[in-house]
Parts: sequence; C-alpha cells; structure tokens
Amino acid sequence: MLPSGLARNVLFEESDGRFTGVTPDSEPGEAAPLPGVVLPGLANCHSHAFHRALRGRTHDRGGSFWTWRETMYEVAARLDPESYYTLARAVYAEMALAGITSVGEFHYLHQAPGGRGYDDPNAMGVALIAAAHDAGIRLTLLDACYLTGGVAGEPLSDVQRRFSDGDVDAWGRRVAELHDAPGVRHGVAIHSVRAVPRAALPTVVAVADGRPVHVHVSEQPAENEACLATCGLTPTQLLGEAGALGPTTTAVHAVHLDNADIDLLAAAGTTVCICPATEHDLADGIAPAAELRAAGVPLSLGSDQHVVIDLFREAQLLEGDQRAGWLQRGRFSPAQLGTAMTAHASLGWADAGRLEVGARADLVAVRLDTVRTAGIDASQVVLAASAADVDTVVVDGTEIVRGGEHRLGDVGELLMEVLT
Repeated sequence: MLPSGLARNVLFEESDGRFTGVTPDSEPGEAAPLPGVVLPGLANCHSHAFHRALRGRTHDRGGSFWTWRETMYEVAARLDPESYYTLARAVYAEMALAGITSVGEFHYLHQAPGGRGYDDPNAMGVALIAAAHDAGIRLTLLDACYLTGGVAGEPLSDVQRRFSDGDVDAWGRRVAELHDAPGVRHGVAIHSVRAVPRAALPTVVAVADGRPVHVHVSEQPAENEACLATCGLTPTQLLGEAGALGPTTTAVHAVHLDNADIDLLAAAGTTVCICPATEHDLADGIAPAAELRAAGVPLSLGSDQHVVIDLFREAQLLEGDQRAGWLQRGRFSPAQLGTAMTAHASLGWADAGRLEVGARADLVAVRLDTVRTAGIDASQVVLAASAADVDTVVVDGTEIVRGGEHRLGDVGELLMEVLT
C-alpha cells in the first residue's frame, strides 16, 4: 500500500537500508515474491516491556488501575539487567512478528531494588537497547524522570525508588550518558504530573533539547482531580505552562480531556498516543479520538502493557470505541488508522513509515488468504487482519520475519522460558 493507495505488482529496491526504487506494475524478474498486501513498517509508540509479564494474570479479582499497579510493582521488583534483557528480547521479537519495526520504550525501571544504583547507572536501559538490537527492531529509549509519588509531592514507595534518580539534576546527568547509535534513538519522558513536580518540569524539557518527549496524561480521573486540587490546572495545562507541549511531544492516553485541553494540544502540535487495549483492560475510559483528530492533533498507537501486541487490534478498537460511543460508523477511515499505526515521527524516525524512495526500507507483508483475511477488500486490511496474519517483516532492508517465523526461532518458547 503506497502513499497514493493500493498498487499492484510493486517492485521494491533498496540499498543501505533505504528504498531506492518503488515501482508499481513491474515484472517480478528475480525479485523475491511477497504474499498478500504490503504495508509500511508499523510503529509501536508506547511500550513498557516488563508489563508483558502481567498478561493473563490480573483479571481474576477485578479491581482498578490502582490495584493493577500494585501487581505491576511486584513484577518490577524482581527484574535485574540480565532478566530484563531476556524478557525484553522476547517481547520485542513478539512485536516484530506483529509487523512492528520501531518501538518507543517508556523506560522508568532504572535502579536496583531499594533505589541503589547499578555500577553502570544505565544498565537497565542498556539491556533494553541490546534486546531490541537482537530482536531486529529500532528502539527509541524514552528515559523517564520519576521523582515523587503524587502531585502533591508524596514520598516514593519502596518499589518506586527503583524508578527514581532522587532529583531532576541527577536524572539529567544519567540521561546525558546515553547516546544515539544505529537503530537507537534517545528521548525523554515525564512519567506523569504525579511523578515529576511542577518545578522540575522545565528542567526535563531543557534536557530533552528537541528530542522526543513522551508523558502519561490524564489516564485516570483521579490524576486530574489531584492536579486541579494541587496546582489549579489540568495535567495538560500544567505541561503547557512548563513548555512541555510541542511538535516533539507525545501525550500518552489523554483519555480524560476537556475541550480546552484538546485545543491546547492542537495549538502546540502535540501528538496523542492512544492505547485502546490497555485502556479497556484497566477500565481507563475512551479517549476523545475523533475530537482530537478534528482539532488537528496527530494520533499514534501503542501497546503499553501488552494485553495484546497487535496494532491491527489497537486500530480496530480505536474505531470500534468511536462507533459504540457516538453511534456512528466510519469515524476513522482505514487510511487514517493506517497513519496512526505508522507514526514513526513521534519516536524521532521521521524517515520511516512510508513506502517511497528515500524512506527507510521497512515493509510488512500481510497475508490475504487466512481465515481472517480471505475475501476481504485489501484496502480495508487494517480493519480485518491481526498480527497473526503478518508473513514477512523487513527493517532497514534486513528481513527479520519470514513465513510468520522470527529469525530468533520460536518466540513463544522464548517467552515461556522467561515467564514461567
């Protein structure tokens, strides 16, 4: 599927990881055939790799986002750089199988238990970088500042000390030791207005210095209520006051926004990353996606806590929520959903996500002969397919998935080894 829409018999040529030719109506010659419909590489714009350990383990007692968070803390307490690498490598390989070629890892698990630093202060981040490299996908490491346990400056819990550098300047010094490399970009994250005090927000923006900035925003009503009570502002307004909004910023979730928040995000050119499967799982609510789009806010998608790793499913939930909530079909067209699924620019990879000459040579071949896709209109593949229909994935000209198999072998087995 090219920027202009569907085309047939497209010949893709690449050199040094870039497309040098994208030619429709070509004779195949000696080129390797690809099955089905070919899409640009997908961008998973919000991931917490270690949350994958929670899949299928948190549903038996109901509860809320806040009770789920306690279970997540228990998982975080058990990880070290070696086990984090092993888990993340399998999770990123699962992403590759789903057609994801870039991932934004919202990274806040920095320290050893109790807040003690590792000999290498970035050992946990280095583990994530190695994991993504071995799985074959690009990584934007969004290093999160995390300083307090609530908007009013509540102290950190024992587990939360693993997330914190103590103060914003210490966080900035550690982040300064991280450098971009082939397949790796570094950005920063404001964990939330709960975790970064008002006075520290401008320092985080200064450390970012034009790199991607991601932040959890208004995922729960309680966050809004606490922010209004403490600061007299919504989380979006507080971030705007600090200069944290802009075209390099992505607000994650953004479920509980008012009209003024939407206008503020639009005026700043801030992207919103919606994670529908997670927002369903945690009973967060439904983001005002169509209203954001109508205001001109760019949208992206993420798998967040990895209830599923399937951006087709995330896109289908996005549109399905809008249909159910507003009693109207087609709130998002397949093309608009495809744009959200390939929003690499919000991760600092503006040269990815397009099947055109000069772009990064990423592509995803989706089969059209499975029980899910047989007989569909190929232009509507994003509303019919699943991750299981992905056959081939190429990242920067290198094939990492063929015939639905990852180059590392059986990814289910890799996950079982670390999760059981």
